[in-house]
Amino acid sequence: MKKNSDQTSGDARTTSFENAAGGGLSPVTWVPTLYFAEALPYMAVMTLSTVMYTNMDLTNTELALYTSWLYLPWVIKPLWSPIVDSLRTKRWWILAMQILVGASLAGVALSLQTDMWLRMTLAFFWLMAFSSSTHDIAADGFYILGLTEKEQALYVGWRSTFYRIGTIFSQGGLVFMAGILQRHYATTVSWSIVLALAAVLMMALAAWHNTTLPKIENKNHGGKKDEKNEGIIDSFAHTLRIFFSKKGIWGAVLFMLLFRFPEAQLAKMAQPFMLRGIAEGGLALTTETVGVAYGTIGVAGLLAGGIVGGWLVSRHGLKRWWWPMIMAISLPDAVYIYMAMAQPSSLWQINGCVALEQLGYGFGFTAYMLFLVYFSRGERSTSVFSICTALQALGMMLPGMLAGYLADSWGFATFFWWVMLCCMVTVAVSAVAKPDSKT
Repeated sequence: MKKNSDQTSGDARTTSFENAAGGGLSPVTWVPTLYFAEALPYMAVMTLSTVMYTNMDLTNTELALYTSWLYLPWVIKPLWSPIVDSLRTKRWWILAMQILVGASLAGVALSLQTDMWLRMTLAFFWLMAFSSSTHDIAADGFYILGLTEKEQALYVGWRSTFYRIGTIFSQGGLVFMAGILQRHYATTVSWSIVLALAAVLMMALAAWHNTTLPKIENKNHGGKKDEKNEGIIDSFAHTLRIFFSKKGIWGAVLFMLLFRFPEAQLAKMAQPFMLRGIAEGGLALTTETVGVAYGTIGVAGLLAGGIVGGWLVSRHGLKRWWWPMIMAISLPDAVYIYMAMAQPSSLWQINGCVALEQLGYGFGFTAYMLFLVYFSRGERSTSVFSICTALQALGMMLPGMLAGYLADSWGFATFFWWVMLCCMVTVAVSAVAKPDSKT
């Protein structure tokens, strides 16, 4: 009986999708572009802002502190995810946030031409960060609602692939374009052009999704406002009780917060290190060269590491590959010590170092993400997982704030030695939060 009920529900959802989407538009018309649109603002906030502020001659201390604060919306995302679930439809949130992201990108582009460019660009990046994190909530929820279980499995590859394409386009293509434009225009003009084009693209994506996203949700959520708010608070409190009642919770929390302690610092300084002059201890690379290194070669290494890691875990389980993955995410950081001390000019050497570090990171990060997935199993797994990712973001935000100050105080070579020393923290919390024998 239950099977028939589920089948009826799935058929009804498919029928609703076909009727709403205008004659049965395939999910291929919106799944790829939806996750491309999810990647673009996230990478703009996390990567483009760092490269842009480096080009604008902010100190390492300033740019690391300012851009690390932009993680905050992802840290506190679980606080308003129930609101996204309860107010309006997820389709409405997706379209509204894409428009806000486009407006924020345009705001950054215009602000660069003003005397108050730093404060204004940071304000628009903040708006972009909040819009992007809210878009994440709505898009992931819409993916579940808009597709049957069979379709979700079918399109998960499209989803991850186009997110990566969005990553390559943002931290590779847009950075490369900014570097090319800097040969002919001032830095501010170059970045204004790039960000304006990104704004136009986001607006075009919003217009496209207004046509292709199915109308699958009932706008009338029912209930009085006070009752709804009370339900949201009670729901979040219940999720917290579930989270903190899990076995090994404090070891798990330490793992979520501190596993990426060295990476949080390295990630903030890697690109500034590449861009700074030789006298400053950097490699004096051009902006477009950095775009190629991190946007194509680095992403390729990251994908390869993740694919191999997932395949090995699927064959032998996470427990068997736990420590090889911990070592893989830690030891390759040493390539930055080599580059800081030798300051190589060969792009083959530099790109090879980036590829090796990203390959190890992609392989090792598999252990971290699977731990979060396994830990979240059980009641309210989606809500528990959102708390896990919030702790992950906090673990990136706080160490990243100090990274620039340490690099300015010690120099890049000593700073990268410090990052390697911090890998002991990763090893320590990995020993505390060992995977369950069943995994």
